[in-house]
Amino acid sequence: MSSTLSDSGSGDDWAGDRDALADILAFHLEAGVDVALGEEPVNRFAESEASRAAPSTAPARDASRPALTRAPASPPADEPAARRAVAPAPALLSPAAPPPPDVAALEAREAAASAPDLDALRALLESFDGCPLKHTATRLVFADGNPAARLMLVGEAPGREEDIEGKPFVGRSGKLLDRMLAAIGIDRTSAYIANVVPWRPPGNRTPTPQETAICLPFIRRQIELANPDILVCLGGPSAQTLLGIRDGITKARGRWMAYDTGRRVIPALATFHPAYLLRTPLGKRMAWRDLLAIEAKLAEKPDGA
Repeated sequence: MSSTLSDSGSGDDWAGDRDALADILAFHLEAGVDVALGEEPVNRFAESEASRAAPSTAPARDASRPALTRAPASPPADEPAARRAVAPAPALLSPAAPPPPDVAALEAREAAASAPDLDALRALLESFDGCPLKHTATRLVFADGNPAARLMLVGEAPGREEDIEGKPFVGRSGKLLDRMLAAIGIDRTSAYIANVVPWRPPGNRTPTPQETAICLPFIRRQIELANPDILVCLGGPSAQTLLGIRDGITKARGRWMAYDTGRRVIPALATFHPAYLLRTPLGKRMAWRDLLAIEAKLAEKPDGA
């Protein structure tokens, strides 16, 4: 191939194609597509329809005849007793499925309420099996930054890079968030960062309402224990979950609202998620206004000061 490229003078074209392929791979990795399952796409919906339409080939059992149960095979009489004693055990059953969403949400409320501090809350999340996302994620993404900071930021769910490192906002959107905070003199030592859902959904998909409801008691308790002076919801899903808004993020952003922890009311602001700003750079102008509002609010004396 190298001689052909050299003869045709298309080496630069090949380099350009290689760079384009690298960009495509990087895009898919950022989107959470990190496993190749096949060279050709497969229409799973068509397969499902075909399986439902295909007639069953299993012979029908006569309801008047009882079903037969095969008895376990007896070992040969001449088989040594020692060999029979160490016969391989049957295959282990797969792990138990998570409880129904309503049961899991109730268990989450009880567990979260019992956590006396953030370390205990993290330990409870590590051992909590009620959310199915835990079984597909690499690790728990609990929080990053300073839990004693006056400012707390909450996103929706971790992505691929966060799932690998176990910290929120460390990918491309996290780097942009760092630059945004630095513009008003804040870094990760003066902010506390978390997500509503602490496990990465497969393929970076949006968490289901059931998954969000199961994780909600934990993030509410996390906010209560961190007890910040200002809460910032990054993106529409976070704002809708924590602040109960129904408007889109474009309408909801920039307005100060009240978040009640049960112990105190915290000023809360919704703004664009950094991932949205990467896709829509025009939104950075409005995000800058939100940052200035956060800076001004931090300059005020906290409640009780």
